[in-house]
Amino acid sequence: MTHASTIPAPSVRGTDNRDRVRPAERRQRRVPASALTALGLFVAARLCGGLVLVVVARAAGKRPLLLFGRSWDSVWYLHIATHGYGLTQHTRHGIHSDLAFFPLYPALIRALTTLGPLDRITAGLLVSWTAAAVAAYGIHQLGLRLYGPAVAIVLVALWGLLPHSVVLSMAYTEPLLTAFAAWSLYSALTGRWIWAGTLAALAGLSRPNGFAVAAAVLAAAAQEVWLRRGRGVSHRLWMGAALAPLGWAGYVLWVGHRRHDLFGGYFTVQRLWGSRFDFGQGSLRFAEHMMLHGSRVLFPMALAIAAVSAVLFALLLADRAPLPLVVYSGVLLVVALGGSGFFECKPRFLLPAFPLLIVVARALVRTARARPWHATVVASALAGLSFIYGAYVVVLARSPL
Repeated sequence: MTHASTIPAPSVRGTDNRDRVRPAERRQRRVPASALTALGLFVAARLCGGLVLVVVARAAGKRPLLLFGRSWDSVWYLHIATHGYGLTQHTRHGIHSDLAFFPLYPALIRALTTLGPLDRITAGLLVSWTAAAVAAYGIHQLGLRLYGPAVAIVLVALWGLLPHSVVLSMAYTEPLLTAFAAWSLYSALTGRWIWAGTLAALAGLSRPNGFAVAAAVLAAAAQEVWLRRGRGVSHRLWMGAALAPLGWAGYVLWVGHRRHDLFGGYFTVQRLWGSRFDFGQGSLRFAEHMMLHGSRVLFPMALAIAAVSAVLFALLLADRAPLPLVVYSGVLLVVALGGSGFFECKPRFLLPAFPLLIVVARALVRTARARPWHATVVASALAGLSFIYGAYVVVLARSPL
């Protein structure tokens, strides 16, 4: 197995000669057997999780399709897909504008409903499920390149068994962001800079924290320039770096223009939703309140996931993972933990941070080789937690997912 520290830094060497593909590179373009295994496990995990949710929903007298396709933020995305932007709701919690939701996901739903006979919910689920599969394949390819097939398979399986992985089966934007992120990071690590920048721009149009992908691409490009001392750097690198932040910055500026406050309009919209970056003060106050006064199971779980994520990031640093993966995960972690409001949603915000699972995946592979039954017990426990907790947060919990 290849250790992360032995992986060379991303390089553009040879990327200007992509038309001359070697036979070995042609063979590598075929879908590896480990990818089929990883995708099979991922699909099986999500199907089992979906089945448990359906059973719980039926028992609670609720309609599973509506839970998958019209829960919380999904309602906003479906409205934007049908009517465009312009909806504002005044509630006791604040003034909520649909401008807080980024445009790519509803645009894809609108395109599908316009081109075919699909309704909005079916189109939204089709986009999410397809994106989740593409993301799983991209995660596998990253894991395969850096650590080998065994770790790649386990990494995908772990991502599909996270406590909040039920979101990957719903009409939400996390699958879309993760798909663009995984392939953008893979492109950066393999020197495909224009692809890296383009996919980073699309990630930036998917979710507010999508700029983490652009930050990772820019960090990878800066590292390459530094290693080359600025000499012999391909023009593709500069183009990719320039493209990376355009999606996120473009939407933020568009909202600012629409709100007559070019640089602050979007952040005003977020503040009215109760979301703002306060360097973690809100998260610390909430954690203190929860420890002193107790709370529902949803909030202790969110706190535990946030704490574990911070530890996993420290382990990722200690493992000397490639710089783009560290920057991407670090930005997602800072945004999730440094922002106030919607504490119960923080595990969902961290769902795209799949590099945090690398250390766990490598440890499980070592355990499986030495003690197969121990690894089986751990995997079964994760699956049980994922399926039961996923059904709980969607069907029974009354807090935003």
